[in-house]
Amino acid sequence: MSKFKVTYPSGATPIEPDGLRDLIPDYISTMSELNQAEQSNIADGFVWAEKQIQADLLSASFIIKLHQKMFDQVWTWAGKMRRSNTNIGVGKEHIMNELGQLLGNTQYWIKNNTYNIDETAARFHHRLVQIHVFPNGNGRHARLMTDLILMKNGASRFSWGTNGTYTPLEAEGRTRSDYLAALKKADKNDFNPLIAFARS
Repeated sequence: MSKFKVTYPSGATPIEPDGLRDLIPDYISTMSELNQAEQSNIADGFVWAEKQIQADLLSASFIIKLHQKMFDQVWTWAGKMRRSNTNIGVGKEHIMNELGQLLGNTQYWIKNNTYNIDETAARFHHRLVQIHVFPNGNGRHARLMTDLILMKNGASRFSWGTNGTYTPLEAEGRTRSDYLAALKKADKNDFNPLIAFARS
């Protein structure tokens, strides 16, 4: 496989310098080919996930399985929890405890109508991104998980700031910068910008 420079949008977790050894397809030699392979894999993951909508989504086993289905054609780390500390995320030794707490909290919020479903989804998304369960793909995984929770509870999927635009959230640009700004507001317990962005 030819070596190529992996580039990242702002706020993304870089793949470790030798991370290309974890790449499964041997034909990939450009960032464009990598992006296309990941997008295709994620689309297949969504098809699988839609069929699981009545399953127990709020379980660690489903969280892990979804990540695996989203990336298992491209990366060997698909569905494997993070084993090192990164620039984002809780300490690796706290991942399971923090994830379990989030899943329990979200179950409680839904059962007791603590928040409306959009705020519940936004709170879930924000904390799942903060925990950063996996070596990579956490934002894309957290967005799909959030959409599945919305769908299971009779709500439409979030648009994630892409209504009327052609700027993918994974690329540098206004959509991504607005998303990151909304996440920072949520860090301070203000979820209204994230909800507004996700529905825009």
